Amino acid sequence: MRISSAFDSGNISVVSIKDPSDIRLQIKPDTGSHFYQWFHFRLSGALGTPCRLIIENAGGAAYLDGWDGYDAVASTDRENWHRVETTYEDGELIVSLTPDADAIWIAYFAPYSMARHDALIAACQHSDRARLDVIGETLDGRDIDRLTVGEPGEDKKTIWVTARQHPGESMAEWAAEGLLDRLLDETDPVARDLLDRAVFHIVPNMNPDGSFRGHLRTNAKGINLNREWDKASFEKSPEVRCVLDQMARTGVDLFLDMHGDEGLPYNFIAGPEGVPGFTAEDQGKLDGYKAELMVFNPDFQIEHGYPVDAPGTADLSIATNWMRHAFGCLAMTLEMPFKDSAITPDPDRGWSPERAMKLGASQLDAMRAMLSEL
Repeated sequence: MRISSAFDSGNISVVSIKDPSDIRLQIKPDTGSHFYQWFHFRLSGALGTPCRLIIENAGGAAYLDGWDGYDAVASTDRENWHRVETTYEDGELIVSLTPDADAIWIAYFAPYSMARHDALIAACQHSDRARLDVIGETLDGRDIDRLTVGEPGEDKKTIWVTARQHPGESMAEWAAEGLLDRLLDETDPVARDLLDRAVFHIVPNMNPDGSFRGHLRTNAKGINLNREWDKASFEKSPEVRCVLDQMARTGVDLFLDMHGDEGLPYNFIAGPEGVPGFTAEDQGKLDGYKAELMVFNPDFQIEHGYPVDAPGTADLSIATNWMRHAFGCLAMTLEMPFKDSAITPDPDRGWSPERAMKLGASQLDAMRAMLSEL
């Protein structure tokens, strides 16, 4: 048997692999940071052998609520991912499976590789509706890709969508792909109507370095990008700094930042209610968007989510809060589960790339319904 993780988004350290019933592993922390929870590795040479993989340091992970009711995902073709038996006991995460192929990949959530990101960018740039530009460079020298869809025009709204500030939240880029697929579909009447009235700026991966390195939450320097929006710099957080510079040029009427939540088994939206100056009109727009999204996609709900900040107490380093503060726009954070959707469960796959893509596509319905209110 062999376990490896020296590949795009790989993360694991092998402690012991002598006994297939007691394989001992540890998750590596993000570079320069204490955060860890993302894992992604390949087990080979165990075809037909019952295996028990024990992640010894799961008890020190960033979000311990994430292990409650959680099942890891596995795939033998890296396209189709299914849930496998997983338990959390005494600070250890235990994954039990019997591989039905010579190699099986195991991960915290279905990975979205940099190769798939490149394929997405390549496909989108061939649409007459989209233009690609590189708006900056990461600390590791990777491109920060922005896709502009539609043409700016008088009285048109400007919509910005960002995804995967936290690289381990790969469901966010799956959702971005679903949104882009629909927006570029020339037969889709909702997309066509939106592009008659709005222009989109989409950054499907805000954190390419962390994605490739197998980080949970930070960039190459160990910086949490979603705590940098009020102070972004080229030295620490060029990913955010470059996006903000472009936003200053275009203006923003609606901002959607897509994420994943380790603990909560729900799809929900967090808003900027605690930002100074947040008004009843702002609340009406936020509530209206959520209500429309819930109509168009039953996987979305409004009962469960984060506690709302008291007025004037919002952390302005967080993207959604900063965007409302700096641009006065409708600003939202879409959160998706690592587990399953408790209100619409799928025991075999849990929350999955396919469902995340559908939820991303459904954002267009809610955007269209609310466009005249922006």
